[in-house]
Amino acid sequence: MTQPSRDPSESPPPPPGKTPFVLTAVAAVGLLAWGGYGQMERRAAAAETQRKMNSFVPKLRTATVERADKPIEITLPGQTDAFAKAALYARATGYIAERRADLGSRVRRGDVLMRIAAPDLDQQLAQAEAQTGQFEAALLQARSMVDQAKANVNLANVTNSRTTTLAGQGWASKQNADNSQASVLSQAASLASAEAGVKVAQANIKAQAATVERLRALTGFKEIVAPFDGVVTQRGVDVGDLVHADGTGTALLSIDRDDVLRVSVNVPQNVATGVRPGVVASIKVPQMPDRTFSGKVERSSVALLSSSRTLTAQVDVPNPDRALRAGLYVYVTLKVPRTEATMKVPAESLVFNQRGTQVAVVRDDGTVRWHGVTIRRDLGTTVELAQGAADQGLEGGEQIVLSPPADLREGQKIERQPAQTDTKPLKSAAR
Repeated sequence: MTQPSRDPSESPPPPPGKTPFVLTAVAAVGLLAWGGYGQMERRAAAAETQRKMNSFVPKLRTATVERADKPIEITLPGQTDAFAKAALYARATGYIAERRADLGSRVRRGDVLMRIAAPDLDQQLAQAEAQTGQFEAALLQARSMVDQAKANVNLANVTNSRTTTLAGQGWASKQNADNSQASVLSQAASLASAEAGVKVAQANIKAQAATVERLRALTGFKEIVAPFDGVVTQRGVDVGDLVHADGTGTALLSIDRDDVLRVSVNVPQNVATGVRPGVVASIKVPQMPDRTFSGKVERSSVALLSSSRTLTAQVDVPNPDRALRAGLYVYVTLKVPRTEATMKVPAESLVFNQRGTQVAVVRDDGTVRWHGVTIRRDLGTTVELAQGAADQGLEGGEQIVLSPPADLREGQKIERQPAQTDTKPLKSAAR
C-alpha cells in the first residue's frame, strides 16, 4: 500500500513539546515509589507475622503419663469341663437285673447304680470254695501221714539200737543189724516225703484261697457303685441287657463331677510367662450376663503349643449351685501379674514420622521436647510403652501433648490445657 506523497508547499509539523516526557517521567517515578512502598509494607507484614509466630504460644491439651504396674487383664475364650469324669464298665458277666440311676440323676459316692445278675460267677465261687475244703482235708491227711512217718522212724531207731546191741554180743546176726539200720534210713525218707506232702497241700490251699478271693472280688462288681459325687451324663444299658466283663463296648454309665469345673484356656505368648498357679480369673457366660464366676489358675501345660504359640492353662471354678455345666463356651479374664512396670499413654499422643514413634513431653518451664518410644501393647484408646521408655526419660507423671500439631517444634513453649482422658486398660483378646 503506497502512502500519499506530502505536498512540498506544506510546512513541517512542529516538534513535540516537553509535557508528554514530563508526564511519562512522573508516572514512572510514581510507579516506582508505589512499588517500593508496597514492598516495604509486605516486608513489614512478613516481619510482623514472623514475630507473631515466634511469640505465639499455642494452647494444647495435655495428659499425664501413667505408670502401669497393676496386673494385666486379658480376656480369652475358654471351655468348661467336668473336674472328673468316669465311664463305668462291667467287670462281671451277666444280665442287668436292676437299674437305680438314669440320665441326669444326681448320685453320691458309694450309691448303688446298677445290679448285675451273674449266676455263672456265683457257681464258680461255690466250686472254688468247695475245692478249698478238699485241699484242707488233703492237708489234714498229709499231716497225719507225717505223724505216722515219725512213729515209724522212732520204732526203726529203737529196733536198730536193740539189734545192734544183740549183734555185738553175738545174740543176733550181722545181717539183722544191717537190715535194722536200712529200715531207719527208709523210715526217715518216708518222713521227709510226708512233710513235703504237707507243704504241697499248704501251697494248694494258698493258691485256691487266691482263686476264691478273686471270684469274691468279681462278685463284688455285680453292684455298680458311684466313684464320686456327680451327675449321670450317659446311660448305655437297660434292665435285661447282657453285659460282658471285658471292659469293651458301650459304657454302662458315665458320671461327671460338677461341684468344681475346670475351665481350659489358651494363653498367648506375650503374657504366658506370667501365668502361674494362683493367678485370679473371672468367668463370664454369654447366656448369663448378670453373673460372674471366680476361680484361680491351678495348672498349666508349662510348654507352649508350637502350632499356635499358646499356653494351655486350667482354671478351677467352684460350682456349688451347679449353675455352670460342662461344655460351655465362656470368656475368661485373667489378671496376669506384670514381670516389669511399663508406661501407659493415650493413643492420640503418639506421632509417627521419619524419626519413628514419638511423644511430645512438656517440661516444667512449658517448653516441648520430643522423645522416641516403643509400643508394647495396643489397648485401643491407650497404649503401653516398652520398658526402654524409662531410659528415654519417661518414668510416670510427665505431661505429654495430645494430638500434637505438625508444626510443633522442639523447645517451643505451649500453654497446657489438661484433658480428661480415660486410660483404663481395655480388656482385649490375644493379639
